[in-house]
Amino acid sequence: MGQEINVSAFKPSDFTQFHQKLSQETQYLKDLIKQGQCSQKAPVAGFEIEAWLIDDAMQASPKNVSFLKNLNDPLAFPELAKFNIELNSIPEQLTGTVFSNLHKNLSQTWEKACEHAQALNNHILIIGTLPTLKPSAMNLKNMSDMNRYHVLNEQILNIRGKPIHLDIGGIEHLKFDHNDVMLESATTSLQLHTQVPLDQAHHFYNASIIASAAIVASCANAPYLFGKNLWHESRIPLFEQAIEAGGYGGSARGPLKRVSFGSGYARASIMECFQENLEHFPILLPELFSDPTEKLEHLRLHNGTIWRWNRPLVGFDEDHTPHIRIEHRTPSAGPTIIDSIANAAFYYGLSKDLCDEIMTTGIPLDFAQAKDNFYQAAHHGLDSHIVWFDGEKHGLQKLLQTDLLARARKGLQSLAITSADIDTYLGIIEQRIANKQTGSQWQRQFMQLPQATLKSMTKAYLAHQYSEIPVSQWELN
Repeated sequence: MGQEINVSAFKPSDFTQFHQKLSQETQYLKDLIKQGQCSQKAPVAGFEIEAWLIDDAMQASPKNVSFLKNLNDPLAFPELAKFNIELNSIPEQLTGTVFSNLHKNLSQTWEKACEHAQALNNHILIIGTLPTLKPSAMNLKNMSDMNRYHVLNEQILNIRGKPIHLDIGGIEHLKFDHNDVMLESATTSLQLHTQVPLDQAHHFYNASIIASAAIVASCANAPYLFGKNLWHESRIPLFEQAIEAGGYGGSARGPLKRVSFGSGYARASIMECFQENLEHFPILLPELFSDPTEKLEHLRLHNGTIWRWNRPLVGFDEDHTPHIRIEHRTPSAGPTIIDSIANAAFYYGLSKDLCDEIMTTGIPLDFAQAKDNFYQAAHHGLDSHIVWFDGEKHGLQKLLQTDLLARARKGLQSLAITSADIDTYLGIIEQRIANKQTGSQWQRQFMQLPQATLKSMTKAYLAHQYSEIPVSQWELN
């Protein structure tokens, strides 16, 4: 959930001063973008993958402090809960053998992480939601001991003024109240980053929005939550409700939500998102920095407390030139390392092709329709029907086969990805769609077996995960 902060309590004056600095930095970024002074480097890819620590009983194991200390890897970090971790990639230029390079590097980190987990009598599981997770694990004792998380919890609950109300209707219905933000830790995702040239940033952002329905359905891996069979990608409503807090009132659209699909496309510049951050979202973490305006510390910290499913980020090149990244947050973690790299390849290829079309002919789909497509796809997976560019409703599985996979291939080719990488990783997605077997589909099919339990299903999932065989080929055993 973002960078650590150095203090755990704030005064009213901190919020005032932070807002002043945020306003200055927002104006500074606006000037930079207007003057074209952000990076125009060719696209760069990177990702974060979140995972679970679980014990032999397939229950969440709150041991990330010991695990991370022993692992001692600069690419591994704690998450909100003590039973979650995050593994990061080293950014790679989005061309050539990028996916096989990312795959090799992640596999090395992964193997080392698995060994250290086993030393604690634990396992690492990459999945969107842990099927065996119990609500009793969602308590503040299991929150990672970081100032950021405790302050966020306090601030979000202050804004809400009432408990968090979880209400998700899927195949079954999950409904209960909870008194802190620990529910968010029940979601684990693959977060894909693309550094893009400034003049393409808002087009790539819009393309990512349009691609979201296809990505969330084809990567779905989160059907079970607290024993209930819900959406194909139950992370989506869970995260939106677990951190549900609105922005400032008085907007024509009503208060904007901090976790959402966004309020619209970026029409002229990616700056529109950062301006919206300033104007519509109360400050949650008013830590004050002494760095100059050029470091954009306050803007970046504030942006990290607003979780659009497609989120623009500001970073810096090695020569300190500011750059824009688009973070795509819709896919689940897992089911395997190779599936995760395939998910990345599909996203990068499809978004690049859509970006090229948008830059040539304009935005081909109303934002409201892209948003509806996204929630339909998260709810119903490959069985969903979405409205596409021709204004007609299409079955998503067929649309993927007749149009979107070809677009992804074309997009990867335009990035000069090697044919071997395209065939390997996009081929995994093609087989997954043809077999109609996402992680969610496999989990649900397993639970139809006689005597199947969520524990036995999670054990079988874990064994398949270690095999590194793509989920499209998993058997029900």
